[in-house]
Amino acid sequence: MSDLEAPLRPKRKKGIADFLVQFRWILVVFVVLPISVTIYFLIYLGDVKSDMKSYKKRQKEHDENVKKVVKRLKERNPSKDGLVCTARKPWIAVGMRNVDYKRARHFEVDLSAFRNILDIDKDRMIAKVEPLVNMGQISRATCPMNLSLAVVAELDDLTVGGLINGYGIEGSSHIYGLFSDTVVAYEIVLADGQVVRATKDNEYKDLFYAIPWSQGTLGLLVSAEIKLIPIKEYMKLTYKPVASNLREIAQAYADSFAPRDGDQDNQAKVPDFVEGMIYTSTEAVFMTGRYASKEEAKKKGNVINSVGWWFKPWFYQHAATALKRGEFTEYIPTREYYHRHTRSLYWEGKLILPFGDQFWFRFLFGWMMPPKVSLLKATQGEAIRNYYHQNHVIQDMLVPLYKVGDALEWQHREVYPLWLCPHRLYKLPYKTMVYPEPGFEHHRRQGDTSYAQMYTDVGVYYAPGPILRGEVFDGAEAVRKMEQWLIENGGFQPQYAVSELSEKNFWRMFDADLYEKCRKKYKAVGTFMSVYYKSKKGRKTEKEVQEAEQAQLEPAYAEVDQPID
Repeated sequence: MSDLEAPLRPKRKKGIADFLVQFRWILVVFVVLPISVTIYFLIYLGDVKSDMKSYKKRQKEHDENVKKVVKRLKERNPSKDGLVCTARKPWIAVGMRNVDYKRARHFEVDLSAFRNILDIDKDRMIAKVEPLVNMGQISRATCPMNLSLAVVAELDDLTVGGLINGYGIEGSSHIYGLFSDTVVAYEIVLADGQVVRATKDNEYKDLFYAIPWSQGTLGLLVSAEIKLIPIKEYMKLTYKPVASNLREIAQAYADSFAPRDGDQDNQAKVPDFVEGMIYTSTEAVFMTGRYASKEEAKKKGNVINSVGWWFKPWFYQHAATALKRGEFTEYIPTREYYHRHTRSLYWEGKLILPFGDQFWFRFLFGWMMPPKVSLLKATQGEAIRNYYHQNHVIQDMLVPLYKVGDALEWQHREVYPLWLCPHRLYKLPYKTMVYPEPGFEHHRRQGDTSYAQMYTDVGVYYAPGPILRGEVFDGAEAVRKMEQWLIENGGFQPQYAVSELSEKNFWRMFDADLYEKCRKKYKAVGTFMSVYYKSKKGRKTEKEVQEAEQAQLEPAYAEVDQPID
Protein backbone atom coordinates (compact mmCIF):
# COMPACT_ATOMS: atom_id res chain seq x y z
CA MET A 1 0.00 0.00 0.00
CA SER A 2 2.97 2.26 -0.38
CA ASP A 3 5.75 2.92 -2.81
CA LEU A 4 8.92 0.90 -2.27
CA GLU A 5 10.85 4.08 -1.64
CA ALA A 6 8.23 5.76 0.59
CA PRO A 7 9.90 7.88 3.29
CA LEU A 8 9.10 7.46 6.95
CA ARG A 9 5.99 9.33 7.96
CA PRO A 10 5.82 11.87 10.80
CA LYS A 11 4.98 10.64 14.29
CA ARG A 12 1.30 10.16 15.09
CA LYS A 13 -0.33 11.79 18.09
CA LYS A 14 -2.03 9.29 20.36
CA GLY A 15 -5.48 9.78 21.83
CA ILE A 16 -7.87 8.10 24.23
CA ALA A 17 -8.71 5.42 21.66
CA ASP A 18 -5.07 4.28 21.72
CA PHE A 19 -5.32 3.91 25.49
CA LEU A 20 -8.56 1.93 25.24
CA VAL A 21 -7.09 -0.39 22.63
CA GLN A 22 -3.88 -0.89 24.61
CA PHE A 23 -5.77 -2.11 27.68
CA ARG A 24 -8.63 -3.80 25.88
CA TRP A 25 -7.18 -7.17 26.89
CA ILE A 26 -8.68 -6.64 30.35
CA LEU A 27 -12.20 -6.67 28.91
CA VAL A 28 -11.33 -9.57 26.63
CA VAL A 29 -9.89 -11.77 29.38
CA PHE A 30 -12.48 -11.12 32.05
CA VAL A 31 -15.64 -10.62 29.96
CA VAL A 32 -15.35 -11.68 26.32
CA LEU A 33 -13.56 -15.00 26.81
CA PRO A 34 -15.86 -16.37 29.57
CA ILE A 35 -18.96 -15.40 27.60
CA SER A 36 -17.45 -16.86 24.43
CA VAL A 37 -16.85 -20.22 26.11
CA THR A 38 -20.43 -20.28 27.37
CA ILE A 39 -21.81 -19.48 23.93
CA TYR A 40 -19.61 -22.10 22.25
CA PHE A 41 -20.84 -24.72 24.73
CA LEU A 42 -24.51 -23.83 24.25
CA ILE A 43 -24.10 -23.91 20.47
CA TYR A 44 -22.44 -27.31 20.75
CA LEU A 45 -25.36 -28.63 22.80
CA GLY A 46 -27.74 -27.31 20.16
CA ASP A 47 -25.77 -29.08 17.44
CA VAL A 48 -25.86 -32.36 19.40
CA LYS A 49 -29.61 -32.00 19.86
CA SER A 50 -30.07 -31.38 16.15
CA ASP A 51 -27.91 -34.39 15.24
CA MET A 52 -30.13 -36.64 17.35
CA LYS A 53 -33.16 -35.82 15.18
CA SER A 54 -33.98 -37.92 12.16
CA TYR A 55 -33.57 -36.59 8.63
CA LYS A 56 -37.35 -36.48 8.19
CA LYS A 57 -37.83 -34.45 11.38
CA ARG A 58 -35.10 -31.95 10.47
CA GLN A 59 -36.50 -31.57 6.97
CA LYS A 60 -40.02 -31.09 8.36
CA GLU A 61 -38.80 -28.35 10.72
CA HIS A 62 -36.92 -26.75 7.84
CA ASP A 63 -40.04 -26.70 5.65
CA GLU A 64 -42.03 -25.12 8.48
CA ASN A 65 -39.39 -22.44 8.98
CA VAL A 66 -39.38 -21.68 5.25
CA LYS A 67 -43.14 -21.16 5.40
CA LYS A 68 -42.62 -18.66 8.23
CA VAL A 69 -40.15 -16.73 6.08
CA VAL A 70 -42.59 -16.68 3.17
CA LYS A 71 -45.38 -15.49 5.46
CA ARG A 72 -43.18 -12.76 6.90
CA LEU A 73 -42.19 -11.51 3.44
CA LYS A 74 -45.82 -11.30 2.39
CA GLU A 75 -46.61 -9.17 5.46
CA ARG A 76 -44.36 -6.42 4.13
CA ASN A 77 -45.99 -3.28 2.79
CA PRO A 78 -43.61 -1.99 0.06
CA SER A 79 -44.96 1.56 0.33
CA LYS A 80 -44.42 1.81 4.11
CA ASP A 81 -41.81 -0.73 5.16
CA GLY A 82 -38.12 -0.51 4.40
CA LEU A 83 -35.96 -2.87 2.40
CA VAL A 84 -35.77 -6.49 3.53
CA CYS A 85 -32.80 -7.66 5.57
CA THR A 86 -32.19 -10.40 8.10
CA ALA A 87 -32.94 -9.85 11.78
CA ARG A 88 -29.36 -10.75 12.72
CA LYS A 89 -27.76 -8.02 14.83
CA PRO A 90 -25.03 -6.03 13.03
CA TRP A 91 -22.28 -7.05 15.43
CA ILE A 92 -22.88 -10.78 14.86
CA ALA A 93 -21.38 -10.65 11.36
CA VAL A 94 -17.80 -11.97 11.23
CA GLY A 95 -16.71 -9.40 8.61
CA MET A 96 -15.06 -6.15 9.59
CA ARG A 97 -17.08 -3.65 7.56
CA ASN A 98 -19.79 -1.62 9.28
CA VAL A 99 -23.23 -3.15 8.85
CA ASP A 100 -24.70 0.34 8.88
CA TYR A 101 -27.38 -0.36 6.29
CA LYS A 102 -29.47 -1.79 9.15
CA ARG A 103 -29.54 1.60 10.84
CA ALA A 104 -31.76 2.91 8.07
CA ARG A 105 -35.39 1.93 7.65
CA HIS A 106 -35.60 -1.81 7.10
CA PHE A 107 -37.95 -4.80 7.30
CA GLU A 108 -36.48 -7.68 9.28
CA VAL A 109 -36.88 -11.36 8.43
CA ASP A 110 -35.68 -13.78 11.10
CA LEU A 111 -33.47 -16.60 9.77
CA SER A 112 -31.96 -17.59 13.13
CA ALA A 113 -33.58 -21.05 13.05
CA PHE A 114 -31.70 -22.03 9.89
CA ARG A 115 -28.61 -23.54 11.50
CA ASN A 116 -29.02 -27.28 10.98
CA ILE A 117 -27.31 -29.90 8.87
CA LEU A 118 -30.29 -31.36 7.03
CA ASP A 119 -28.64 -34.39 5.44
CA ILE A 120 -25.31 -36.03 4.63
CA ASP A 121 -25.94 -38.04 1.48
CA LYS A 122 -23.04 -40.47 1.06
CA ASP A 123 -24.38 -41.88 -2.19
CA ARG A 124 -24.70 -38.52 -3.95
CA MET A 125 -21.71 -37.13 -1.99
CA ILE A 126 -23.78 -34.08 -1.10
CA ALA A 127 -24.31 -32.24 2.20
CA LYS A 128 -27.60 -30.38 2.46
CA VAL A 129 -27.26 -27.62 5.05
CA GLU A 130 -28.96 -24.45 6.22
CA PRO A 131 -27.20 -21.08 5.84
CA LEU A 132 -26.18 -20.61 9.49
CA VAL A 133 -24.34 -23.92 9.69
CA ASN A 134 -20.70 -23.04 10.40
CA MET A 135 -17.47 -24.71 9.36
CA GLY A 136 -16.72 -26.17 12.79
CA GLN A 137 -20.18 -27.71 12.96
CA ILE A 138 -20.02 -29.39 9.58
CA SER A 139 -16.45 -30.67 9.89
CA ARG A 140 -17.38 -32.17 13.26
CA ALA A 141 -20.17 -34.11 11.52
CA THR A 142 -18.35 -35.17 8.34
CA CYS A 143 -14.75 -35.89 9.34
CA PRO A 144 -15.58 -39.03 11.41
CA MET A 145 -17.13 -40.40 8.19
CA ASN A 146 -13.90 -39.66 6.28
CA LEU A 147 -15.85 -37.08 4.31
CA SER A 148 -15.50 -33.32 4.02
CA LEU A 149 -16.71 -30.32 2.11
CA ALA A 150 -14.38 -29.76 -0.81
CA VAL A 151 -13.58 -26.29 0.57
CA VAL A 152 -13.56 -25.80 4.37
CA ALA A 153 -12.81 -22.21 5.41
CA GLU A 154 -10.30 -22.07 8.28
CA LEU A 155 -12.27 -20.25 10.99
CA ASP A 156 -14.91 -22.28 12.86
CA ASP A 157 -17.49 -19.48 13.02
CA LEU A 158 -17.68 -18.80 9.27
CA THR A 159 -21.12 -19.82 8.02
CA VAL A 160 -22.30 -21.47 4.83
CA GLY A 161 -24.52 -18.49 3.97
CA GLY A 162 -21.72 -16.00 4.47
CA LEU A 163 -19.26 -18.03 2.41
CA ILE A 164 -21.76 -18.39 -0.45
CA ASN A 165 -23.17 -14.87 -0.54
CA GLY A 166 -19.78 -13.38 0.25
CA TYR A 167 -16.37 -14.97 -0.05
CA GLY A 168 -14.99 -18.36 0.95
CA ILE A 169 -11.57 -19.86 0.31
CA GLU A 170 -9.31 -22.60 1.68
CA GLY A 171 -6.05 -24.32 0.90
CA SER A 172 -7.90 -26.70 -1.44
CA SER A 173 -9.28 -23.90 -3.61
CA HIS A 174 -6.51 -24.30 -6.18
CA ILE A 175 -8.32 -27.54 -7.06
CA TYR A 176 -11.99 -26.82 -6.33
CA GLY A 177 -12.30 -23.05 -6.62
CA LEU A 178 -14.03 -20.80 -4.11
CA PHE A 179 -16.59 -22.13 -1.64
CA SER A 180 -19.50 -21.14 -3.89
CA ASP A 181 -17.98 -23.18 -6.74
CA THR A 182 -18.63 -26.37 -4.73
CA VAL A 183 -22.38 -25.72 -4.36
CA VAL A 184 -24.67 -27.79 -6.58
CA ALA A 185 -28.04 -26.26 -5.62
CA TYR A 186 -29.50 -23.29 -3.75
CA GLU A 187 -32.92 -23.08 -2.11
CA ILE A 188 -33.93 -19.42 -2.34
CA VAL A 189 -36.96 -17.48 -1.14
CA LEU A 190 -37.51 -14.77 -3.74
CA ALA A 191 -38.87 -11.29 -3.11
CA ASP A 192 -42.45 -12.34 -3.92
CA GLY A 193 -42.31 -15.28 -1.49
CA GLN A 194 -41.77 -17.92 -4.16
CA VAL A 195 -39.43 -20.74 -3.06
CA VAL A 196 -37.16 -22.00 -5.85
CA ARG A 197 -34.32 -24.50 -6.21
CA ALA A 198 -31.59 -23.12 -8.45
CA THR A 199 -29.02 -25.36 -10.12
CA LYS A 200 -26.58 -24.82 -12.98
CA ASP A 201 -28.82 -26.59 -15.49
CA ASN A 202 -32.44 -25.85 -14.52
CA GLU A 203 -34.72 -22.91 -15.32
CA TYR A 204 -33.09 -20.84 -12.56
CA LYS A 205 -29.52 -21.31 -13.79
CA ASP A 206 -29.03 -17.57 -14.18
CA LEU A 207 -29.92 -17.11 -10.51
CA PHE A 208 -27.59 -19.99 -9.60
CA TYR A 209 -24.62 -18.18 -11.12
CA ALA A 210 -25.68 -14.75 -9.79
CA ILE A 211 -26.01 -15.73 -6.10
CA PRO A 212 -22.26 -15.83 -5.19
CA TRP A 213 -20.95 -12.43 -4.04
CA SER A 214 -24.48 -10.98 -4.10
CA GLN A 215 -24.58 -10.53 -0.29
CA GLY A 216 -28.16 -11.82 -0.03
CA THR A 217 -29.56 -9.08 -2.29
CA LEU A 218 -31.27 -11.39 -4.80
CA GLY A 219 -33.26 -13.47 -2.35
CA LEU A 220 -33.04 -15.23 1.01
CA LEU A 221 -30.88 -18.36 1.04
CA VAL A 222 -32.54 -21.04 3.20
CA SER A 223 -30.50 -24.12 2.25
CA ALA A 224 -27.68 -25.27 0.00
CA GLU A 225 -26.52 -28.60 -1.36
CA ILE A 226 -22.72 -28.74 -1.31
CA LYS A 227 -20.21 -31.15 -2.78
CA LEU A 228 -18.50 -33.66 -0.48
CA ILE A 229 -15.17 -35.36 -1.10
CA PRO A 230 -13.55 -38.45 0.48
CA ILE A 231 -10.70 -37.69 2.88
CA LYS A 232 -8.25 -39.51 5.13
CA GLU A 233 -7.56 -39.17 8.83
CA TYR A 234 -4.37 -37.11 8.60
CA MET A 235 -2.80 -34.33 6.59
CA LYS A 236 0.84 -34.90 5.67
CA LEU A 237 2.14 -31.35 5.78
CA THR A 238 5.51 -30.21 4.48
CA TYR A 239 6.92 -26.84 5.57
CA LYS A 240 9.38 -25.28 3.13
CA PRO A 241 11.17 -22.03 4.07
CA VAL A 242 12.23 -19.50 1.45
CA ALA A 243 14.71 -16.68 2.05
CA SER A 244 14.95 -14.29 -0.87
CA ASN A 245 13.45 -11.16 -2.38
CA LEU A 246 9.71 -10.76 -2.94
CA ARG A 247 9.85 -11.68 -6.63
CA GLU A 248 11.61 -14.96 -5.93
CA ILE A 249 9.31 -15.63 -2.98
CA ALA A 250 6.33 -15.22 -5.33
CA GLN A 251 7.87 -17.66 -7.82
CA ALA A 252 8.63 -20.23 -5.12
CA TYR A 253 5.02 -19.95 -3.98
CA ALA A 254 3.74 -20.65 -7.51
CA ASP A 255 6.14 -23.57 -7.91
CA SER A 256 4.82 -25.17 -4.71
CA PHE A 257 1.49 -26.11 -6.35
CA ALA A 258 1.57 -25.15 -10.05
CA PRO A 259 3.73 -27.37 -12.31
CA ARG A 260 5.76 -25.34 -14.76
CA ASP A 261 4.87 -27.80 -17.53
CA GLY A 262 1.20 -26.78 -17.21
CA ASP A 263 0.04 -30.21 -15.99
CA GLN A 264 -2.23 -28.60 -13.38
CA ASP A 265 -4.77 -31.45 -13.26
CA ASN A 266 -2.18 -34.13 -12.49
CA GLN A 267 -2.87 -35.31 -8.93
CA ALA A 268 0.66 -36.66 -8.62
CA LYS A 269 2.11 -33.17 -9.20
CA VAL A 270 -0.44 -31.01 -7.37
CA PRO A 271 -0.85 -31.18 -3.56
CA ASP A 272 -4.25 -31.42 -1.87
CA PHE A 273 -3.63 -28.26 0.17
CA VAL A 274 -1.48 -25.16 -0.26
CA GLU A 275 -0.80 -22.22 2.02
CA GLY A 276 1.88 -19.57 2.24
CA MET A 277 2.89 -17.16 4.98
CA ILE A 278 5.28 -14.29 4.35
CA TYR A 279 6.79 -13.07 7.60
CA THR A 280 9.05 -10.32 6.27
CA SER A 281 10.05 -8.99 2.86
CA THR A 282 12.77 -11.65 2.71
CA GLU A 283 11.32 -14.63 4.63
CA ALA A 284 8.40 -16.94 3.89
CA VAL A 285 7.21 -20.47 4.58
CA PHE A 286 5.11 -22.43 2.11
CA MET A 287 3.11 -25.45 3.23
CA THR A 288 1.83 -28.23 1.01
CA GLY A 289 -0.38 -31.01 2.30
CA ARG A 290 -1.62 -34.38 1.14
CA TYR A 291 -4.22 -36.55 2.81
CA ALA A 292 -2.69 -39.53 4.59
CA SER A 293 -4.17 -42.61 6.27
CA LYS A 294 -3.92 -43.33 9.96
CA GLU A 295 -1.68 -46.29 9.18
CA GLU A 296 0.79 -44.11 7.27
CA ALA A 297 0.84 -41.38 9.90
CA LYS A 298 1.62 -43.82 12.70
CA LYS A 299 4.53 -45.50 11.00
CA LYS A 300 7.75 -45.48 12.97
CA GLY A 301 9.72 -42.28 12.52
CA ASN A 302 6.78 -40.11 11.47
CA VAL A 303 5.93 -37.08 13.60
CA ILE A 304 2.27 -36.51 14.55
CA ASN A 305 1.41 -32.98 15.69
CA SER A 306 -2.05 -32.47 17.15
CA VAL A 307 -2.19 -28.71 16.60
CA GLY A 308 -5.75 -28.54 17.95
CA TRP A 309 -4.73 -28.94 21.61
CA TRP A 310 -5.29 -25.68 23.49
CA PHE A 311 -1.71 -25.46 24.83
CA LYS A 312 -0.04 -25.88 21.45
CA PRO A 313 1.85 -22.94 19.89
CA TRP A 314 -0.23 -20.85 17.52
CA PHE A 315 -0.01 -22.33 14.05
CA TYR A 316 1.58 -19.38 12.26
CA GLN A 317 4.31 -19.27 14.91
CA HIS A 318 4.85 -23.00 14.65
CA ALA A 319 5.19 -22.72 10.87
CA ALA A 320 7.75 -19.93 11.31
CA THR A 321 10.12 -22.37 13.04
CA ALA A 322 10.92 -23.69 9.55
CA LEU A 323 12.86 -20.47 8.97
CA LYS A 324 15.45 -21.73 11.48
CA ARG A 325 15.13 -25.51 11.40
CA GLY A 326 14.73 -25.86 7.63
CA GLU A 327 12.28 -27.96 5.67
CA PHE A 328 10.36 -30.57 7.67
CA THR A 329 7.27 -32.77 7.42
CA GLU A 330 4.70 -33.81 10.01
CA TYR A 331 1.23 -35.37 10.20
CA ILE A 332 -1.70 -33.37 11.55
CA PRO A 333 -5.19 -34.82 12.27
CA THR A 334 -7.26 -33.63 9.33
CA ARG A 335 -9.99 -31.79 11.22
CA GLU A 336 -7.40 -30.03 13.37
CA TYR A 337 -5.57 -28.98 10.23
CA TYR A 338 -8.75 -27.56 8.71
CA HIS A 339 -9.18 -25.22 11.68
CA ARG A 340 -5.51 -24.50 12.34
CA HIS A 341 -5.98 -20.71 12.40
CA THR A 342 -9.13 -20.61 14.54
CA ARG A 343 -7.55 -20.36 17.99
CA SER A 344 -5.28 -17.41 17.12
CA LEU A 345 -7.54 -15.88 14.41
CA TYR A 346 -4.54 -16.18 12.10
CA TRP A 347 -2.23 -13.68 13.88
CA GLU A 348 -4.89 -11.18 14.93
CA GLY A 349 -4.91 -12.79 18.39
CA LYS A 350 -1.52 -11.23 19.05
CA LEU A 351 -3.03 -7.74 18.84
CA ILE A 352 -6.13 -8.66 20.86
CA LEU A 353 -4.13 -10.43 23.58
CA PRO A 354 -0.44 -9.46 23.40
CA PHE A 355 0.47 -12.29 25.81
CA GLY A 356 -1.97 -14.83 24.33
CA ASP A 357 0.81 -16.74 22.57
CA GLN A 358 2.86 -17.19 25.76
CA PHE A 359 3.09 -20.74 27.12
CA TRP A 360 1.65 -19.87 30.53
CA PHE A 361 -1.45 -18.30 28.98
CA ARG A 362 -1.90 -21.08 26.44
CA PHE A 363 -1.60 -23.73 29.15
CA LEU A 364 -3.94 -22.03 31.67
CA PHE A 365 -6.43 -20.27 29.41
CA GLY A 366 -5.83 -21.44 25.85
CA TRP A 367 -8.89 -23.70 26.10
CA MET A 368 -11.02 -20.54 26.17
CA MET A 369 -9.68 -19.27 22.86
CA PRO A 370 -10.68 -17.83 20.52
CA PRO A 371 -12.85 -14.94 21.64
CA LYS A 372 -15.95 -14.80 19.46
CA VAL A 373 -15.48 -12.13 16.80
CA SER A 374 -19.10 -11.08 17.27
CA LEU A 375 -18.48 -10.36 20.97
CA LEU A 376 -15.29 -8.45 20.16
CA LYS A 377 -17.31 -6.25 17.83
CA ALA A 378 -20.19 -5.90 20.30
CA THR A 379 -17.85 -4.66 23.05
CA GLN A 380 -15.60 -2.34 21.08
CA GLY A 381 -17.79 0.78 21.00
CA GLU A 382 -17.83 3.52 18.39
CA ALA A 383 -14.42 5.00 19.26
CA ILE A 384 -12.57 1.69 19.06
CA ARG A 385 -14.43 0.66 15.93
CA ASN A 386 -13.38 3.87 14.17
CA TYR A 387 -9.85 3.39 15.49
CA TYR A 388 -9.61 -0.06 13.91
CA HIS A 389 -10.99 1.17 10.60
CA GLN A 390 -8.29 3.83 10.48
CA ASN A 391 -5.35 2.01 12.07
CA HIS A 392 -5.93 -1.62 11.21
CA VAL A 393 -6.05 -3.64 8.00
CA ILE A 394 -8.22 -6.68 7.35
CA GLN A 395 -8.30 -7.05 3.59
CA ASP A 396 -7.95 -9.75 0.96
CA MET A 397 -6.52 -8.94 -2.44
CA LEU A 398 -7.57 -11.45 -5.11
CA VAL A 399 -5.03 -11.22 -7.93
CA PRO A 400 -4.01 -13.40 -10.89
CA LEU A 401 -1.23 -15.78 -9.89
CA TYR A 402 1.23 -14.24 -12.35
CA LYS A 403 0.78 -10.86 -10.64
CA VAL A 404 1.45 -12.01 -7.07
CA GLY A 405 4.99 -10.65 -7.24
CA ASP A 406 3.62 -7.26 -8.29
CA ALA A 407 1.13 -7.30 -5.42
CA LEU A 408 3.79 -8.17 -2.85
CA GLU A 409 6.14 -5.44 -4.02
CA TRP A 410 3.32 -2.92 -4.17
CA GLN A 411 2.28 -3.41 -0.53
CA HIS A 412 5.88 -3.74 0.71
CA ARG A 413 6.61 -2.43 4.26
CA GLU A 414 2.98 -1.98 5.22
CA VAL A 415 1.69 -5.21 6.79
CA TYR A 416 3.32 -8.49 7.79
CA PRO A 417 2.68 -11.40 8.07
CA LEU A 418 0.87 -11.96 4.77
CA TRP A 419 -1.28 -14.98 3.91
CA LEU A 420 -1.20 -16.54 0.46
CA CYS A 421 -3.80 -19.00 -0.78
CA PRO A 422 -4.42 -19.89 -4.44
CA HIS A 423 -7.83 -20.45 -6.01
CA ARG A 424 -9.26 -21.23 -9.39
CA LEU A 425 -11.51 -18.67 -11.05
CA TYR A 426 -13.63 -20.60 -13.52
CA LYS A 427 -14.78 -19.61 -16.98
CA LEU A 428 -18.55 -20.01 -16.60
CA PRO A 429 -21.54 -19.97 -18.97
CA TYR A 430 -22.37 -16.52 -17.56
CA LYS A 431 -20.07 -13.63 -16.78
CA THR A 432 -20.57 -13.39 -13.03
CA MET A 433 -19.62 -10.57 -10.66
CA VAL A 434 -16.14 -12.08 -10.30
CA TYR A 435 -14.59 -13.46 -13.47
CA PRO A 436 -11.20 -14.44 -14.97
CA GLU A 437 -9.27 -12.18 -17.33
CA PRO A 438 -10.48 -12.23 -20.96
CA GLY A 439 -8.38 -14.58 -23.09
CA PHE A 440 -6.53 -16.13 -20.15
CA GLU A 441 -6.94 -19.60 -21.72
CA HIS A 442 -4.78 -18.59 -24.68
CA HIS A 443 -1.81 -17.51 -22.55
CA ARG A 444 -1.72 -20.67 -20.43
CA ARG A 445 0.39 -19.10 -17.74
CA GLN A 446 1.62 -21.13 -14.80
CA GLY A 447 -1.35 -22.53 -12.86
CA ASP A 448 -3.94 -21.84 -15.57
CA THR A 449 -5.97 -24.41 -17.49
CA SER A 450 -8.29 -24.10 -20.46
CA TYR A 451 -11.28 -23.76 -18.12
CA ALA A 452 -9.96 -21.76 -15.15
CA GLN A 453 -7.44 -19.05 -14.35
CA MET A 454 -5.39 -19.39 -11.18
CA TYR A 455 -5.78 -16.49 -8.78
CA THR A 456 -4.28 -15.93 -5.34
CA ASP A 457 -5.69 -14.41 -2.19
CA VAL A 458 -3.12 -12.12 -0.62
CA GLY A 459 -4.48 -11.82 2.91
CA VAL A 460 -3.46 -8.61 4.68
CA TYR A 461 -4.49 -8.83 8.33
CA TYR A 462 -2.72 -6.78 11.00
CA ALA A 463 -1.78 -3.32 12.14
CA PRO A 464 0.15 -1.53 9.34
CA GLY A 465 3.85 -1.01 9.80
CA PRO A 466 3.51 2.79 10.15
CA ILE A 467 1.07 2.33 13.05
CA LEU A 468 3.42 -0.11 14.80
CA ARG A 469 6.23 2.41 14.29
CA GLY A 470 4.09 5.20 15.72
CA GLU A 471 3.84 7.08 12.42
CA VAL A 472 0.92 8.88 10.80
CA PHE A 473 -1.12 6.55 8.61
CA ASP A 474 -4.20 7.33 6.54
CA GLY A 475 -6.17 4.07 6.54
CA ALA A 476 -8.91 5.28 4.21
CA GLU A 477 -6.41 6.53 1.63
CA ALA A 478 -4.46 3.27 1.84
CA VAL A 479 -7.64 1.30 1.10
CA ARG A 480 -8.49 3.59 -1.83
CA LYS A 481 -5.03 3.04 -3.33
CA MET A 482 -5.36 -0.72 -2.86
CA GLU A 483 -8.76 -0.76 -4.55
CA GLN A 484 -7.47 1.30 -7.46
CA TRP A 485 -4.52 -1.07 -7.86
CA LEU A 486 -6.88 -4.06 -7.92
CA ILE A 487 -9.09 -2.45 -10.57
CA GLU A 488 -6.09 -1.71 -12.76
CA ASN A 489 -4.68 -5.24 -12.35
CA GLY A 490 -7.76 -7.41 -12.80
CA GLY A 491 -8.14 -8.06 -9.09
CA PHE A 492 -11.04 -8.15 -6.65
CA GLN A 493 -11.73 -7.14 -3.06
CA PRO A 494 -14.06 -9.35 -0.96
CA GLN A 495 -17.04 -7.36 0.27
CA TYR A 496 -16.72 -8.32 3.94
CA ALA A 497 -13.89 -5.80 4.23
CA VAL A 498 -14.01 -2.05 4.74
CA SER A 499 -14.28 -0.43 1.31
CA GLU A 500 -13.83 3.09 0.02
CA LEU A 501 -15.13 2.32 -3.48
CA SER A 502 -17.50 4.75 -5.14
CA GLU A 503 -20.46 3.16 -6.95
CA LYS A 504 -18.78 3.76 -10.29
CA ASN A 505 -15.54 2.10 -9.19
CA PHE A 506 -17.41 -0.74 -7.48
CA TRP A 507 -18.84 -1.69 -10.86
CA ARG A 508 -15.46 -1.22 -12.52
CA MET A 509 -14.14 -3.94 -10.21
CA PHE A 510 -17.18 -6.25 -10.42
CA ASP A 511 -19.40 -7.08 -13.40
CA ALA A 512 -22.99 -5.86 -13.00
CA ASP A 513 -24.73 -7.36 -16.02
CA LEU A 514 -25.95 -10.76 -14.80
CA TYR A 515 -26.54 -9.43 -11.29
CA GLU A 516 -28.74 -6.56 -12.46
CA LYS A 517 -30.67 -8.74 -14.88
CA CYS A 518 -31.46 -11.16 -12.06
CA ARG A 519 -32.35 -8.26 -9.74
CA LYS A 520 -35.04 -7.17 -12.19
CA LYS A 521 -36.17 -10.63 -13.32
CA TYR A 522 -36.66 -11.95 -9.77
CA LYS A 523 -38.18 -8.69 -8.43
CA ALA A 524 -35.36 -8.01 -5.97
CA VAL A 525 -35.31 -4.30 -6.88
CA GLY A 526 -37.37 -2.43 -4.32
CA THR A 527 -37.28 -5.38 -1.90
CA PHE A 528 -33.57 -5.97 -1.24
CA MET A 529 -30.89 -3.30 -1.10
CA SER A 530 -28.40 -3.45 -3.96
CA VAL A 531 -25.07 -5.10 -3.23
CA TYR A 532 -23.16 -1.83 -3.52
CA TYR A 533 -25.26 -0.07 -0.91
CA LYS A 534 -25.17 -3.10 1.35
CA SER A 535 -21.36 -3.18 1.15
CA LYS A 536 -20.90 0.59 1.27
CA LYS A 537 -18.96 1.99 4.18
CA GLY A 538 -20.74 4.46 6.44
CA ARG A 539 -24.16 5.20 7.82
CA LYS A 540 -27.06 4.76 5.41
CA THR A 541 -29.37 7.76 5.35
CA GLU A 542 -33.10 7.52 4.66
CA LYS A 543 -32.50 9.37 1.39
CA GLU A 544 -29.99 6.74 0.26
CA VAL A 545 -32.43 3.96 1.08
CA GLN A 546 -35.19 5.62 -0.92
CA GLU A 547 -32.84 6.13 -3.86
CA ALA A 548 -31.80 2.48 -3.68
CA GLU A 549 -35.46 1.43 -3.68
CA GLN A 550 -36.19 3.55 -6.74
CA ALA A 551 -33.09 2.65 -8.78
CA GLN A 552 -34.68 0.16 -11.15
CA LEU A 553 -34.40 0.32 -14.92
CA GLU A 554 -31.28 2.41 -15.49
CA PRO A 555 -28.57 1.96 -12.82
CA ALA A 556 -26.22 4.90 -12.49
CA TYR A 557 -23.22 2.85 -13.50
CA ALA A 558 -24.75 1.03 -16.53
CA GLU A 559 -24.68 3.36 -19.53
CA VAL A 560 -25.40 0.57 -22.01
CA ASP A 561 -26.61 -3.00 -21.73
CA GLN A 562 -23.82 -5.47 -22.35
CA PRO A 563 -24.60 -9.02 -23.53
CA ILE A 564 -23.75 -11.88 -21.22
CA ASP A 565 -20.63 -13.75 -22.31
